[in-house]
Amino acid sequence: MMKKMKKATALLLCLLMTFSLAACGGKGTSETGGTAAEGGSQETAASGSTGILTEAGTYPIVTEPIELTLFCVSMPNVEDFATNDFTKFMEEKTGIKINFETGSRDDWETKLNLAFSTGDYPDMIMFASPSQAKYGVKEGILLQLDDLIEENMPNYVANMGEYLDATRQTDGHIYAICGLNECYHCMYAKKMWVNTWWLDKMGMEVPTTTDEFYEACKKFLEINPTGIAVGGAKDGWHARFEEWMTNAFILSPSKSQDYRAEVGLDPEGKVRTICNTDEYKEALKYMNSLYELGAIYDGDFTQTEEQLRALANQEGEPILFLPCGTISNHFDADNNNETYRHYQVMAPIAGPDGTRLATYMKYAGLGEGDFFVTDKCEYPEAALRWIDYFFTTEGALSSQYGAEEGTDWVLNPEGQKGLNGEDALYEVMNPYSGEAQNHDWQDVQVKYFPAEFRLGESTDQNVDVGTSVGLEKLLYDATKEKMEPYAQKEGDWDVLPYLKLTDEEATKIQTIGVEVENYIEENKVAFITGRKDFDKDWDSYVKGFDNVGLPTLLEVYQTAYDRQSSK
Repeated sequence: MMKKMKKATALLLCLLMTFSLAACGGKGTSETGGTAAEGGSQETAASGSTGILTEAGTYPIVTEPIELTLFCVSMPNVEDFATNDFTKFMEEKTGIKINFETGSRDDWETKLNLAFSTGDYPDMIMFASPSQAKYGVKEGILLQLDDLIEENMPNYVANMGEYLDATRQTDGHIYAICGLNECYHCMYAKKMWVNTWWLDKMGMEVPTTTDEFYEACKKFLEINPTGIAVGGAKDGWHARFEEWMTNAFILSPSKSQDYRAEVGLDPEGKVRTICNTDEYKEALKYMNSLYELGAIYDGDFTQTEEQLRALANQEGEPILFLPCGTISNHFDADNNNETYRHYQVMAPIAGPDGTRLATYMKYAGLGEGDFFVTDKCEYPEAALRWIDYFFTTEGALSSQYGAEEGTDWVLNPEGQKGLNGEDALYEVMNPYSGEAQNHDWQDVQVKYFPAEFRLGESTDQNVDVGTSVGLEKLLYDATKEKMEPYAQKEGDWDVLPYLKLTDEEATKIQTIGVEVENYIEENKVAFITGRKDFDKDWDSYVKGFDNVGLPTLLEVYQTAYDRQSSK
């Protein structure tokens, strides 16, 4: 990490020296990106920010009011960005009026791509992530920000400087401001929850091995023949039972890039998929034994998370083992509290050779691109200074909960402890809500929530974890005790960081990635359900990866990984 920080600092210093020399040559404006030129460089464009900016890090940002257009994703719990209290607060604080353009979670990408193709796009983009390889590196619509960040974003540099290298694209330039949301329990989200009410009725302890897990399923079905021993869904937040079970045989590295191809780094540091390994074969054999027992039913592979939720809430608590990142995805702690309390996180189970892993998704906290400035922006420096406020503690709290200190939140509450048991950094007075409101932006923002910030929220150390207000404490305690001790270690398979692909690379694997994902999914289900025989069909399955393009996919990923690792 220190090596990367030194290289990032050196690059920024070189850029600043270049900027200074240009200024000495008589240019009276800062240099920003323009249209993409050969080799991925950008032509310079005059900036209208010249002469109206106050000192970086101070407010208001400008000496005279300006307006900027911002495209963002709308959310059902924010009524109207234009009239929102936090929007008004930011306009008064910065001197910048924001004119909003929005897209829904379903159509934002289509809207934004259309805007790019017609040339009618905004000054800034937030809470949406267009392709940096295409619209930044290749076409130059998204500005290179290298020479602007150091001069205009003191909070971002101070708090996110160690991550600068990780935000660089294939040409070595920065096109996006990236947020940080280090959710501790989310990094161990491949959890399995067990119904302890049923375990008590069976007189059994929480299973710790694959054999004990099998026996629990068997006994459950003996006393509850219509029940479902193992639940699952094809989508949702880690609602696939297969990934959790695989960790008893080999690390399940999770979704890779845009495709569920179970690609990670093998113990030799090479980019590979686990899905053609002997360990993965043994995992499927184990799951097949559970299927033959009747513990896994076909609906686990086809139903949605919402359908799984409806099933789990049926009378009689029909599911023994339930995979999900948080139990609140399936049960309402307020309206179905008895069932909610019956489920607890179980530690990973050990396989026949002792393998016992919890996938630690260590790169999950860093955003891949949360804020962009386009070449249409007349005031790029002002735009970056505006977003820089979000990288302060006050900015992070105000955008999420409201800007009224003492009413919406309090800093350093005396005598209170955080989620991690240490002195609390802040207390939230106006908690997050899924209901429509117009006081703050909720999740629509660039988050700066490092681990110490999230774990520093004032928390009653004796809160009832069986209630909705105790959910964060429940997830923290369960993760600390039952998941973190089993994270992959040096010498194990490991997860990949998000890889920066060129536009050509992304295009090359667009179809291949889908075909590899489908091939893995179809064969996984076929082997688990017995439609394919391990002795007769495994070798042909492994050879079949060549036909769907796995070697090409891995070659592209390896090239991208090596390119990033060398920086």
